[in-house]
Amino acid sequence: MQFSESKSQFLNSVQDAIRRYASHLKDINHKIWSNPELAYAEFGAHNHICTLFESLKSEGYSVRRKAYGLETALEVEYTYGTGGCVVTFNAEYDALPGIGHACGHNLIATSSIAAFIASCEAMKAQSQQSSGKGFTLRLIGTPAEESGGGKVRLLNKGAYKGVDACLMVHPIPMIPDEPELMGMATVIEGGYLANDKVKVTFTGKPAHAAAAPWEGINALDAVVSAYVNISMLRQQILPSQKVHGVIINGGDRPNIIPMSTTVEYYIRSPTVKTLQSLTEKVVKCFEAAATATGCTVEFDWGISYADLKTNVPICESYVSVMRALGHHTLFDNSTQKSTLAGASTDMGNVSYAVPGFHGLFTIPTEGVNHTPQFTKGAGSEESFKRALDCGAGMAVVACQILVDSKFAEDVKRNFEES
Repeated sequence: MQFSESKSQFLNSVQDAIRRYASHLKDINHKIWSNPELAYAEFGAHNHICTLFESLKSEGYSVRRKAYGLETALEVEYTYGTGGCVVTFNAEYDALPGIGHACGHNLIATSSIAAFIASCEAMKAQSQQSSGKGFTLRLIGTPAEESGGGKVRLLNKGAYKGVDACLMVHPIPMIPDEPELMGMATVIEGGYLANDKVKVTFTGKPAHAAAAPWEGINALDAVVSAYVNISMLRQQILPSQKVHGVIINGGDRPNIIPMSTTVEYYIRSPTVKTLQSLTEKVVKCFEAAATATGCTVEFDWGISYADLKTNVPICESYVSVMRALGHHTLFDNSTQKSTLAGASTDMGNVSYAVPGFHGLFTIPTEGVNHTPQFTKGAGSEESFKRALDCGAGMAVVACQILVDSKFAEDVKRNFEES
């Protein structure tokens, strides 16, 4: 992981740009964190980011609100010359119900905005010093990562067409045994799982639960049966596979045989291929419950997430940059598996379409992701600073892709071979 000349020339200009825009970045970060918004309702985050770049139009940024037909998606672009590589940064900003930014998406947005601005500023300076070749940098605001598959919808609408690399980072809690860790490159395999999502509705027949229960068909019994079936299935699946769910509707009153009940389940497996066979087994668990109770069953499938394909050249470059910036940074499977093992992300789908990077960085927090404690940590000053540092790392890597033809070819080759 040597530090190449093509990266060293950008270190100072990237850091200078982030320092100049630090107050803007801090303001955006606080606004998103203090006003958590759920999937496809991130209107405040969308407007704040667009307003920032509209105020900077004199710098050459073009802003696209409600991008690709999605109300809370956005795209900001800076283009120089013609042709050349295209590098994008993903900005997530959706929160979780009841617990706010418990996955730190405010920090994801902030780091990607910082990386986008810094790489644009650095490339402007480089282009002014030489004739330079053309390039395009983009910031894509991607709604609804937690549940709605925003990136998948953007992917289907052409948002990543012609992109040579797509970068983002994600916060995780500090590792107790090594609290000095600054950040980690994403794992090669196994850290993020392919994920199917489904709502299942059982329909039976209502009756008086005390006076004439034999007249009814109990949809709640179907839920209980399905839950037990899946619990038994879990004994025979791989440790890396996960099936978990909640009861959304279990009935209305104890004295009414429930006519309709609904559950929501997530099904996860290391790859898209192994997920298919696991999902088929889970479906049989639901169908068996319907058969046993006499109910009908309906499936409402959500957007599926693919597992994450890692681009090794990008990861190695990012690690070398972060180390050059003075941060202890790893490219290692074992460390990440203790933190977000079993999670899923729609960045996985993007990584199947273009060379992708989904780095990790630690923040000080007393709880793991998806807890109120992590929400508190995601709003801290130290977490904000770490997001900016990772933004600087991504910016340098982006610049290297744009100016170093051999590195860009290595990135493309690794993507195609994997």
